[in-house]
Amino acid sequence: MAMKKRWVIPDIHGCVNTLKVLIEEKIKPARSDELYFLGDYIDRGPDARGVIDFIRFLQKDGYTVTPLKGNHEDFLVELYDAKIQSKNPWFLRFSDRKKKSWYAIGGKETLKSFGIHSLKEMPPEYIDWMRNLDYYVSLEQFILVHAGLNCKIDDPFTDTQSMLWLRDYEIIPEKTSNRKIIHGHVPVNLQFIDLSIKNNYYNFIDLDNGPYISGKEGFGNLVALELTKMEMVIQDSQDSQDSL
Repeated sequence: MAMKKRWVIPDIHGCVNTLKVLIEEKIKPARSDELYFLGDYIDRGPDARGVIDFIRFLQKDGYTVTPLKGNHEDFLVELYDAKIQSKNPWFLRFSDRKKKSWYAIGGKETLKSFGIHSLKEMPPEYIDWMRNLDYYVSLEQFILVHAGLNCKIDDPFTDTQSMLWLRDYEIIPEKTSNRKIIHGHVPVNLQFIDLSIKNNYYNFIDLDNGPYISGKEGFGNLVALELTKMEMVIQDSQDSQDSL
């Protein structure tokens, strides 16, 4: 009987063709395997809706899938809530500022993928799906999270904002039960990802290689890490650079 595999896949950012090739042609998961996604399914790339649809299809088709929340999902849900409440003048000003910030990080591409002009038109089932995503997963040897953990406080697992938004942080092994943190959020080059996987000196692995990034050496791929053998699979971008 084949050993169950555990795959971790970081920030996809609307690059649905890249995701499909990675899973269908390279990973080829069995239904007994586990697929963990580290958030940021939307924005920047051309087909945010397609990414969510594909992950939801895997969930409905009997695969063992655990999608975590990223800061982009959190931001969208917050902006959606502000839009719905925008009859209040304060919320209106708040949501307008937020909208400009969202557009700057790829929000227009997300709206386009849904064929809508305003977040108010977003199908509620997608908002509910993003709203209810988990923040982290604890495994025997690893903690999976989108961005990181705030080890400056007594219990890092109470600070969900840091799990979504942290960039630079110090890891205190006692507060993670000596488990290595695997995250995305900040794109790093392939050489560094490979080094952090193979070298036990690091108590974290950042898997984000920025699949939407073009023309920058060492970037622009979607990476998957298999946890039982600590093997990395790399898929270069299959999404049109014209639309990224």
